[in-house]
Amino acid sequence: MGAVRSSRRAKEGNSVVSEEIWGYHPASGYQTGTDLIGFKVEATDGSIGKIDKHSDDVGAAHLVVDTGAWIFGKHVLLPAGTITRIDTAERKVYVDRTKDEIKDAPEFDRDKHTGDPGYLEQFGKYYGQHM
Repeated sequence: MGAVRSSRRAKEGNSVVSEEIWGYHPASGYQTGTDLIGFKVEATDGSIGKIDKHSDDVGAAHLVVDTGAWIFGKHVLLPAGTITRIDTAERKVYVDRTKDEIKDAPEFDRDKHTGDPGYLEQFGKYYGQHM
């Protein structure tokens, strides 16, 4: 679980923010251009849904996950730095967070928050503190 977690951190005010949370970790197996839409997402304690959208933008790489019945009608945003492994044969992405950590993240509205740098900063702080 801790292999992907970065010990490099940057001070920003009173918050600690991971410098690597918004990038795909080399050990995850992600290759630029890989289409992850439709892949299942597995937290450390079970499935959380399927990838509805993903970005490999430098400094803002992330997944948008449709949680289906788990959190009915919700989408969650997961920074790419939470990914531990991608299994293209099984079409699964494994992340280093529990369901509760994901559920307790700041609320995500894909129409409102996608591409919003202020929101991504807030989200990065949350996930950076849970490393």
